[in-house]
Amino acid sequence: MNKILKWLTLTMLLSIGVLVTGCSADNTGGNASAGEGAKTINVSLPLGPESHHDAGVQKFKEELEKNTDGSLTVVPHYNNELGGEREVVEGMGIGTIDAGISSTGPIGGFVQEVMMWDMPYLVDEAEQAYAILDGDIGDELAEKIEKQANVVVLGWMENGFRNETNSVRPVETPEDLKGIKHRTQESKVQIDTWEAFGTNATPMAWPEVYTALQQKVMESQENPLATILDVRFYEVQDYLNLTKHVYSPAPLLMSKQLFNSFTDEEQEAIMQAAEVATKHQRKASQDMEEDVKKQLEEKGMTVTEPNLEKFKKAVEPVYEKWAPEIGEELIKKARNTEY
Repeated sequence: MNKILKWLTLTMLLSIGVLVTGCSADNTGGNASAGEGAKTINVSLPLGPESHHDAGVQKFKEELEKNTDGSLTVVPHYNNELGGEREVVEGMGIGTIDAGISSTGPIGGFVQEVMMWDMPYLVDEAEQAYAILDGDIGDELAEKIEKQANVVVLGWMENGFRNETNSVRPVETPEDLKGIKHRTQESKVQIDTWEAFGTNATPMAWPEVYTALQQKVMESQENPLATILDVRFYEVQDYLNLTKHVYSPAPLLMSKQLFNSFTDEEQEAIMQAAEVATKHQRKASQDMEEDVKKQLEEKGMTVTEPNLEKFKKAVEPVYEKWAPEIGEELIKKARNTEY
């Protein structure tokens, strides 16, 4: 109950803060380009400062202040300060949270077609994912999210390809995952995927994961390399297995209620800033990849690069079950997208 009251109080204060003018330098992140009286947009990030998420939000802030002569600014809130991803998406939908980055897993609860991104081995290269997200499919998904979740997609940033880590053993084949207690996102497709790999899969909210791994309630999780480093999973996980089973977008989102409160000129400035920031964030994410892998090795993780063909074969039943539910034509179109 205390947690719920704390969250409600915080989100209420933040929503009130958007309406308050005369923001101090501290409220605008200390950036002199944000003018006195600037409107502040509070942005929730799952990760911390200097993460690839932060690279995108800082660029969004920079571009937005430039495009509006400092009348609009951004304040990032790191490490799920405003709540887990599902809470943040729900908060944006009802107008109590301004904006945030979320993985697509929780969004699938609002828009079934978004669950396409939970499908294992949908794409093999990031460039193919960009072509999908920047094309008709990305536009269609954004329209559905806006209509069904009351949230505006400002840009399709990325988490990157997700990889499995565990505290039990290195993984060369799906058989090596058998019986491992694995945390999944709150997505039915992902639960089925990890059960197909042989794990005991359990959905768990993101803020609880580190502690669950630390206490051995869970033995395994999966995330992009940058997230694994940022959250310090190397402290509670011994093995990093480059399964690359899912490409994970991380859309930058805004409450539709808040977006509609801005003038046409402000809305255009927001979208232009988000477009520049999305490209910047994707590049930052890709640039970090190899360096992060080396850092994780240096911090003691054993890195395995398994042959992925057996993994792809193991999840064929997931496609048989979920492709008709999500949309076979949509999935086919995505998989056949040229890049």
